[in-house]
Amino acid sequence: MSVSLENRTVLVVGRGSGIARATVDALLAVGAKVVAAGRDQEALAAAYKGTTVQTATIDLSDEASIAALASSVEVDHVVSTASARARGLVAELTPAAMLGSFQTKVIGPILLAKHFAPRLPADGSFVFFSGHSARKSHTGMLAVGATNAAVDAVARSLAVELAPIRVNAVSPGTIDTGAYDGLGEAVKADLFAHRVAENPAGRLGTAEDVADGVLFALTSTFVTGTSIAVDGGEPIV
Repeated sequence: MSVSLENRTVLVVGRGSGIARATVDALLAVGAKVVAAGRDQEALAAAYKGTTVQTATIDLSDEASIAALASSVEVDHVVSTASARARGLVAELTPAAMLGSFQTKVIGPILLAKHFAPRLPADGSFVFFSGHSARKSHTGMLAVGATNAAVDAVARSLAVELAPIRVNAVSPGTIDTGAYDGLGEAVKADLFAHRVAENPAGRLGTAEDVADGVLFALTSTFVTGTSIAVDGGEPIV
């Protein structure tokens, strides 16, 4: 199936690297116009220098910021890749970290829907980011898993409320994008080796794998209210 988003504009909320960057590159490759938005517009402008990407400012913890962007751009689809992970054992978790995770991945996307849905065409859509920890428990991932499960619930509910606008989530597994660098090289290497050994696909995921999932969600007009797993089967073992 050929994929095209020619003459369609997609808002991508996130950084100028990792999964967000891979998503933007994939969108450009299929003809989409892209607005990349985040808290640091200057950094985004530097990241996308030399491309046709328009950059903008948005803060998912600030409803006024979301409303302002919604009133200033015309888009057909909205993708939010933003996250503020709250890894840690239950004894280590703080309310601030947990609320930050929930604000960025759950409340922020709900507010995106609130302000952008009235402006989207009937064949427009939203894509939010969940994660495999919503379906498979790992020690130290309690708050992340709870946040991701909430994202899946939001996608299902909004798909009903906003229909015919489609709403889906993309749920990555273990993706080698630098998100695990904070663990240190030795710990990260051990974790990745363990995940590869257990994963039915026999490898880690890439940002490009996830971007392919986003394209599927954006262009598959009979898919809504679901969480698309891009995880190599990680949660089933």
